[in-house]
Amino acid sequence: MLDLNKQEYTSLSADIHGRYPYSQENHDVWKDLFDRQVAGLKGKMVDSYFDGISALGLISDQVPQVVDINTRLQRLTGAGVEGVPAIIPPTRFFTLLSERKFPVATFLRRREDIDYIEEPDLFHEVFGHCPLLTDRAYCDFIEAFGKRALTLGKGYSWHMFRLFWFTIEFGMIHTKDGPRGFGAGIASSPAEVENALSGRAEIRDFDLMEVLRTPYRIDIVQPIYFAIDSFETLTRSLDNDLAAMIDAAKLEGDLPPLFDPAP
Repeated sequence: MLDLNKQEYTSLSADIHGRYPYSQENHDVWKDLFDRQVAGLKGKMVDSYFDGISALGLISDQVPQVVDINTRLQRLTGAGVEGVPAIIPPTRFFTLLSERKFPVATFLRRREDIDYIEEPDLFHEVFGHCPLLTDRAYCDFIEAFGKRALTLGKGYSWHMFRLFWFTIEFGMIHTKDGPRGFGAGIASSPAEVENALSGRAEIRDFDLMEVLRTPYRIDIVQPIYFAIDSFETLTRSLDNDLAAMIDAAKLEGDLPPLFDPAP
């Protein structure tokens, strides 16, 4: 049933210095989210993710400002971030990625939504995505992905978003200590990070064609994850004839889903 009393989220407006007006309650929610996730991610995310938290100067005591993150990223990897509404058109999204920039929603979830929010908020964008933008090889993939998506055009966008889902959002990577997460959806969700390495979900080696044919749902923890060998090999996967591969994926159809249909 639709909750008519539920307050919708709206994007904030920056001042003339590019800073957003976060309240004390925003800072308190950020702190609770930050402290909980940092504690829960130990031994579950790739080392470069934690290096990125440090390099960006992310702390629990205050909500970070987009302009400060952008300045640090420019210096570290030539990457950047840009404050945007939660949902932007695909062409704008891909264009930002092609420019080595990541779009960042500027509102923060309310306390009643602290465990889950359907829309990407500041915590998901900054805590989830931004730490790995301090890794040059990861940024190379982001940039190459955006450029290929723009070149392919609208008819291939859905399958490119599927590739994005199983890498940037919910990707895992093989390490000497076993598989570790690097996707933002894993980093920013208590349920997802617990699920990813619980033994209940399946972790498969990354295979581009399989990824292009694998369906997913956005409102459940993932039943399957794909683990890459390195960000460099992930970027090289984009050298394939993606148009031909997506055409083949469309022709062969989706693989059987590993989840129940949405209610």
